[in-house]
Amino acid sequence: MSDLSYPLGRWSRPSVLDAAACAEWTDTIARLPSELRVAVEGLSEEQLDTRYRPDGWTVRQVVHHVADSHMNSYVRFRLAMTEDEPTIRPYDEAAWAELADARSAPVGPSLDLIEALHERWVRLLRSFTPSDLERRFFHPEMDQPIRLDETLSLYAWHGRHHAAHITELRRRQGW
Repeated sequence: MSDLSYPLGRWSRPSVLDAAACAEWTDTIARLPSELRVAVEGLSEEQLDTRYRPDGWTVRQVVHHVADSHMNSYVRFRLAMTEDEPTIRPYDEAAWAELADARSAPVGPSLDLIEALHERWVRLLRSFTPSDLERRFFHPEMDQPIRLDETLSLYAWHGRHHAAHITELRRRQGW
């Protein structure tokens, strides 16, 4: 693995944003909670506190980051569905990962949170019409509004990306 930061490669905007692709991305989001549980299953506290790459987050921080990030995304989807192109609030994910809970809390509560959150999120996503998926929000750090179908693609990749950080570390370490 030459690029430990992007074991699946970088996310790129999909060329096709159709119902089939959105259904596939939704299914990917639905599977993530169980895939993350399997990825960390049986890891010791020392292993959870191992960085997946030099200068990267620990496995523990990765799990907590997924919970933080996906909570924010879920709220952004809900805002986009209930407001006209809302401006969302960015957050400093690196700073969040350095808070005490992200550095030291057991991963179980975040895994439970991801499971419950994804159950709600997937239910919401599966209720969307094609026009719902065209709704947008504005991210102050971007140059243009972002569509929900594009964001769905990003978060399907995001979960797999971070699960791969853990599974690739386990593979490299022989865990």
